Amino acid sequence: MIREHLAGAPAGLAWFKSSYSDGTEGDSCVEIAVALGTVHVRDSKNVETGPRLRFGPAAWAVFVPHSTEY
Repeated sequence: MIREHLAGAPAGLAWFKSSYSDGTEGDSCVEIAVALGTVHVRDSKNVETGPRLRFGPAAWAVFVPHSTEY
């Protein structure tokens, strides 16, 4: 996992939210964007200046099954 600031982030990513993000606070969720060999993750409340995380495909595959436990 790599933490990045906007200066190091690729432009033109297509961000999307989880289908579980339909609560009363629609902006309180995690968004992801998939690029070649990388999954980018950000907080939807701070999309302009907030930090982002990058995961390789293997790390993302390990993370996703555990994300539904909460």
